Amino acid sequence: MAASRAKQVSIKINTYQWQGVNRKGQRIEGETTAANEQAVKTQLRKQAIAVSKIKKKPKPLFQFGNKVKAADICIVTRQIATMLGAGVPLVQALEIIGKGCDKETMRKLMEEIHAHVSAGNPLSETLKRHPEHFDDLYCDLVASGEQSGALDSIYDRVATYKEKAEALKAKIKKAMTYPAIVILVAVVVTAILLVFVVPSFENIFSNFGAELPAFTLFVIGISNWLTSNLWLVILGAFAASFGFARAHRNSKSLRDKTDALILKLPVVGGILHQAAVARYTRTLSTTFAAGVPLIDALDSAAGASGNAVYRDAIQAVRSDVSSGIQLNNAMRQTRRFPDMVCQMVMIGEEAGSLDDMLAKVASIYEQQVDDAVDNLSSMLEPLIMVIIGTLVGGLIVSMYLPIFQLGHVVG
Repeated sequence: MAASRAKQVSIKINTYQWQGVNRKGQRIEGETTAANEQAVKTQLRKQAIAVSKIKKKPKPLFQFGNKVKAADICIVTRQIATMLGAGVPLVQALEIIGKGCDKETMRKLMEEIHAHVSAGNPLSETLKRHPEHFDDLYCDLVASGEQSGALDSIYDRVATYKEKAEALKAKIKKAMTYPAIVILVAVVVTAILLVFVVPSFENIFSNFGAELPAFTLFVIGISNWLTSNLWLVILGAFAASFGFARAHRNSKSLRDKTDALILKLPVVGGILHQAAVARYTRTLSTTFAAGVPLIDALDSAAGASGNAVYRDAIQAVRSDVSSGIQLNNAMRQTRRFPDMVCQMVMIGEEAGSLDDMLAKVASIYEQQVDDAVDNLSSMLEPLIMVIIGTLVGGLIVSMYLPIFQLGHVVG
């Protein structure tokens, strides 16, 4: 039995292209996903198709826009929750969802999950085979639902959690992207003016025969340097970006320092603080309500915190709770969580409704993040005009200062 189970776990789903003849004698072709060619022939035989040719579909060299994203997992999770809530058996639900996926990679993933579950493997164990799509928290919650026999209600909680997490992630991305775009636009516009516009004015000024204003000379000097070293600057910027990205990916210390630094940024840092609290309370509420012990729930919350500063704080909370300290007191000792959050957690602990109270705190902070991002967008709109106007206006003034003195030169 154990050997048979191990063999089932090793199932690998592939896509096969086939040609054949149907019951009317017509030549047809198509694609089918299965574990092997024999399984494809069996499926087609049930459809009264005589297969004449079959081969494994080659993988494309490049797959742009075909990657399974977190949003795809979020949608599938809600679909599973809905079908289980409607009484559809798990195996049938997975099959229906797999056939309905438009994205090929997502369809293949769901068909592989369906094949393993159909073979008798637990869903939670099957999901653990794809850690890039289903993290430990997701798998642990599903396992809790399987053990309690309430997979439908647990999946509804998981779906809600994923939807809230994706919405929060989108808001944070919006808050971080907007300032970056403002800076990028300002840099690009300034560079274009310095490289293409200022040299034209410099040729005109060379015939004036008079000393140029200091501001104009300063701008011309920057323009000459940038024009002479344009490719060096571009390559340097790409090299610095690539080097930082690689170092950030490989160095835990750098990631931790970066996380601590971005929390200190004006405006954006405050949004990230609120988002971290929202993510912590939402994760803890979902796991605790699903029957996961508080210590294990704190482990999941630390992993899902999204920031090294709060990850370390939550791990400190876990250590204190393990030693017998109440959750609200352990949170206060970290000095990372607002007093209001600690007080609401204390009320939840005393009333025996900690999961509900944490869910309310999460909703409050998610709304605060939403409002803060909207306010940031409103604030940045005039700021964009000020920054670009200052840069472009300054360059224009520097170029027209000699023209304003032209009358004195001619006289």
